Amino acid sequence: MGHFEFEHPFAFLLLLLIICIYRCPATLKKIIFPHLGLFSLKTGWFNKERLFYSLILTLLVTALASPITYDSKSSQQRKGRDLVFVLDCSGSMGESGFKEHSEQSKFDVLKEVISKFIKERFDDNVGVTVFGSYAFSSVPLTYDMNAVAYLINFLDVGIAGENTAIGEAIANATQLLKMGQAKEKVMLLITDGYHNSGTISPKVALDIAVKNNIKIYTIGIGKKGDFDEALLKLIANNSHAKMFGASDASKLEEIYNEIDKLEPSQIRSENYLNKQLLAFYPLLAAALLLLALISKRRA
Repeated sequence: MGHFEFEHPFAFLLLLLIICIYRCPATLKKIIFPHLGLFSLKTGWFNKERLFYSLILTLLVTALASPITYDSKSSQQRKGRDLVFVLDCSGSMGESGFKEHSEQSKFDVLKEVISKFIKERFDDNVGVTVFGSYAFSSVPLTYDMNAVAYLINFLDVGIAGENTAIGEAIANATQLLKMGQAKEKVMLLITDGYHNSGTISPKVALDIAVKNNIKIYTIGIGKKGDFDEALLKLIANNSHAKMFGASDASKLEEIYNEIDKLEPSQIRSENYLNKQLLAFYPLLAAALLLLALISKRRA
């Protein structure tokens, strides 16, 4: 269901000028309406003329107030969270066999599932951190889910090195989340390996994240033993979140459906979804009325 509103409602104060059309002295009226000669002196048409001017002014002010429609799933008071995906793109994520009857790598399947997940989000502020031998932010926090889905397609295995720096990944994502304004901050850490790289230990990075009230949901990709289950449980439990294990693509989708039920919090936004500008229509109507007025005067 769509919504309708005016972006600049205070513009309607200009409608007070309509009073001047009927009541202002001729000298003041000439200042406000320079082409006073357009007003006829004939009593019958004179009243209609003033009505035309009133309607034209009303339509112009309506256009100035900028009427819009926008989708109901986006409003000025969003209910969402700051959410950062922390994606392992180390060499092992290039292995295939994670999705049945598919030669896709684990990382390609992961990107596919995440893209589907974020396209169904309307109230979250999403960012992406990738990590291998080191970590970096590939997508800053944004409401533009289409942009996030598009940029994720450019990520690939090995883009941050072949190893697994889980500590640096958490630290980088924490810095990204600290830039957001949502009350609830969530990190989704996905990996298929063991911490073996970087200058920051996972426990040190975890302590910093916890101090910033960040929940870290962890997802281990692959069979039992492929990833450090004990570490992922420690990270999730200490941050008041939950650890998941995804042995295949279908299980990964189930996990995201569960994460999708996270309790949202309020965050301010001035953006609209599917915003449609309507100012053209009152402007067109005003132009048609003005042409009718000019045609009547020439008749």
